[in-house]
Amino acid sequence: MSDGRTFVRPSALDGTALLRWGRVCLEGLERRREEINALNVFPIADSDTGTNMLATMRAAVQAADAAVVSAHSYRAPGSAVSAHDVAAAMARGATLGARGNSGIILSQVLRGIAEAVHGGPLTGRTLREALARASALVREGLSVPVEGTILTVLDCAAGCAAACSDPALAEVAVAAADGAAEALGATPSQLGVLREAGVVDAGARGLVVLLDSLVSVTLGETPARPDYVRGEIGGVSGVDVPGVAEPGPHFEVMYVLTETDERQVVRLRAALAELGDSVVVVGDGGGSWSAHVHCADAGAAVEAGLAAGTLSAIRIESFAITAQVGHTHADTAAGVDGVAPAAHAGLAAEIAGHRGVARDGAVVRGDGARYAAIDVRGGLVARGEPADRGVLAVAAGAGAAALFEAAGAVVLGGDGPVTSAALLAAIRRLPNREVLVLPNGALPAHELVAVGVAARDTHRDVLLLPSGSMVQGLAALAVHDRGRIAVDDAFAMSEAAAATRWGSLRAATGRALTMVGTCESDDGLGLVGHDVVVIDRDVRTAGLTLLDRMLSFGGDLVTLLMGRSAPAGLADELAAHIVEGFPGIEVTVYSGGQQGDLVQIGVE
Repeated sequence: MSDGRTFVRPSALDGTALLRWGRVCLEGLERRREEINALNVFPIADSDTGTNMLATMRAAVQAADAAVVSAHSYRAPGSAVSAHDVAAAMARGATLGARGNSGIILSQVLRGIAEAVHGGPLTGRTLREALARASALVREGLSVPVEGTILTVLDCAAGCAAACSDPALAEVAVAAADGAAEALGATPSQLGVLREAGVVDAGARGLVVLLDSLVSVTLGETPARPDYVRGEIGGVSGVDVPGVAEPGPHFEVMYVLTETDERQVVRLRAALAELGDSVVVVGDGGGSWSAHVHCADAGAAVEAGLAAGTLSAIRIESFAITAQVGHTHADTAAGVDGVAPAAHAGLAAEIAGHRGVARDGAVVRGDGARYAAIDVRGGLVARGEPADRGVLAVAAGAGAAALFEAAGAVVLGGDGPVTSAALLAAIRRLPNREVLVLPNGALPAHELVAVGVAARDTHRDVLLLPSGSMVQGLAALAVHDRGRIAVDDAFAMSEAAAATRWGSLRAATGRALTMVGTCESDDGLGLVGHDVVVIDRDVRTAGLTLLDRMLSFGGDLVTLLMGRSAPAGLADELAAHIVEGFPGIEVTVYSGGQQGDLVQIGVE
């Protein structure tokens, strides 16, 4: 070793050592990222395989770090974290944070390790099992396996590990890494697009980095590998890539799927295969699945996922726009902040933790900060002409539904919770080519955007407006003008919703801890947005205090939407309190009939 110390080869890797291997992988992928990106011509020449594998491995290591911290909080001091704990966390982190085709396949390498070390550390024997299991998982997850790719190289690594006569972990790791490197060099002879571009397979090059990192951790030495330079590996010039089709109107669609089962996953894999290619649907072994497809109809791909389970972390990127701007999607501001720069907007997006979606050159933010859109056919309605536009509003309670209908909206109502499938079906029933949706807090942001993506097609564009409550939806609907173009109408309605502070009065259903203390059953709870700010034993007093808090910032108009269970006389008492305590503020009271909230309050 470089510091002069003697390296002691470990006979096995426990959880701490596996996490150290993960960090060495990160360093190796960072060093080789540009090299791997430059090799990327298959299945799409979008130069992002190195970036995708690095981002996926980073997600895996972060998840393992969190698992180690959690384990130390309840284990005895000095006790080791098991290899399975770390490997399972890495597999889950990689599955949930996978980027691209290569990232999903990488997650299965980690899952193979996790399953092999279920009963102990990583040894020579369990490494053989891990690589064999990973190879099987990858082939199982792909709709159409293609040889001459990371698939073939992983097979060779597993075969060489199995054939190694030395049982030592380091020797098995060396056999696997050397076998993978040899197979990597042969990939151009197996896949025409690689040969014509003069490259080895990019994903397979990343796999060799992972296996070389394992050699480094177990042997103390990192194998020397050549620099794989495009155009110098059995090819011609490597400038143009004959045999690789121009991107055209295709999209890369990825999402995480939960609340599903093996049967639904098999159906999803088949459905995605009918829509496009490069289909991979794999799991982490713990109930979460990651899906990937290249297709022309992004909405249909999302809809297929909605039919199979619950979606999150939806990513949709346009290959055409990526090619035009030279943008790689996993290591840019779009991948970090969730909103692509305006010049790159297209369909490059990520939804994870309420991040945004960009569509057809217009950014739609999941956090409700700003909305804009253009017609999907490329043309806008001329200013001043009535648009073929409808408004769909979600409303709870007969009175609230009547208010939205009177203002010109089509209502999706009912006392029960609204599902993504019900909202999607309601949008599709509308005859309009432009649909503005006022969700009014019925669904979380990631589900709303998934519905919007699925509902859009060549005949309809769907704009999801940032109304987190019915009072915000009513404020937005009050400024709706079909005579404006969609951009202006959506923006004006979004501004009206955002300018409306909203709160609610509820009765606690049980004992609970809130941000302002512990409440007991039947206590009055005053909320601003989704946060409890007032607790009082008397519901009426809680309502009056809530009004004081909300109106301390000013306001011109207060809307009170009374719920089905509101106590008799509460509306008059609240209205009188506003008139007496805040002169000049206009008060409007409606019977909403909603369950849950005794009152919804909007302040404009």
